[in-house]
Amino acid sequence: MSILSPDHLATLEKQGIELPSWAFGNSGTRFKVFGTPGTPRDPWEKIADAAQVHTYTALAPSVALHIPWDLVDSFSDLRKHAEDLGVELGTINSNTFQDDDYKFGALTHEDAAIRRKAIDHHLACIDVMDATGSRDLKIWLAEGSNYPGQADLRGRQDRLQDSLQQIYARLGDDQRLVLEYKFFEPAFYHTDVPDWGTSYAQVASLGDKAMVCLDTGHHAPGTNIEFIVMQLLRLGKLGSFDFNSRFYADDDLIVGAADPFQLFRILFEVIRGGGLNNPDVAFMLDQCHNVEDKIPGQIRSVLNVQEMTARALLVDRDVLTAAQKSGDVLAANAVFMDAFYTDVRPALAEWRESRGLAADPMKAFAESGYQQRIAADRVGGVQAGWGA
Repeated sequence: MSILSPDHLATLEKQGIELPSWAFGNSGTRFKVFGTPGTPRDPWEKIADAAQVHTYTALAPSVALHIPWDLVDSFSDLRKHAEDLGVELGTINSNTFQDDDYKFGALTHEDAAIRRKAIDHHLACIDVMDATGSRDLKIWLAEGSNYPGQADLRGRQDRLQDSLQQIYARLGDDQRLVLEYKFFEPAFYHTDVPDWGTSYAQVASLGDKAMVCLDTGHHAPGTNIEFIVMQLLRLGKLGSFDFNSRFYADDDLIVGAADPFQLFRILFEVIRGGGLNNPDVAFMLDQCHNVEDKIPGQIRSVLNVQEMTARALLVDRDVLTAAQKSGDVLAANAVFMDAFYTDVRPALAEWRESRGLAADPMKAFAESGYQQRIAADRVGGVQAGWGA
């Protein structure tokens, strides 16, 4: 008998993890962008590659776009292209960090004309959302300062709030603004949205359609990320996740690669707080595959999230609560560790086969010949953003 109950499997069947279009393009380090055979040449091919992940895992039903990296003549046509391949277009990500005008800020800039340019970019992103049927506009700002005294810290927060209010006012009834945070880089003295508290303060002032995005790589070493997850769920302001792994900073590695136990703990708090399969909490990957193949890297990531979700579902909540209330520290910890150390992979493989999927999606994709075909057919692809 499977260690995963019918209720567990029913929960897992509803799980969806959005893929980032840029994960399929060329990527690299701060020193070098590496080319990869079969790299997409345009957003159409990026979506085709993303659809392969969903084909073999049934876990990746949507693809996030980055503007202007994914600009096309007709987003309606791109939407149909995605739907024909069995996926949808999801979150629209803005970009105000690759333009010379934004050297000293975009939504926070001292110059009203530059702020207007950045605001108008976000309004154009909402136009894209209207055409694609996307719900979320995700904003990450590479804004801050490098030296004490360089910038008016409070003035920048005031200007940010004013800019966000103008963007928020343009949202449709069923659309949301999701504000991401990052504690440093590329600014090193101060960052305008460095932590969940700042993001929360900004979006709470906007209204119910503004939420916080939590990127698992955007924290200082040793940060208790699951505590932040709990708090944002408790406050009703956790809008989305960007899942990845970090060893040192914002490494954007395969989720679960650096610390599987941390991923398990985060997903336990997601379940505990009612965030799993909650339409108000979007799961997404944000990764740059520098040395590994792109499509298998994304397959590995979504499978890692699924596996740790399954383990987190195995936590005996009744026994855990009893141990917590009685102050039995070791018993409570043992409940966590027993679930974490349970190998759910055979049960998940058996369940996939029962649904008409390959037991081993990584192997099935490798044997499909898709990677060899695109390597032969595509010449000169760089579509990612950084490598474009």
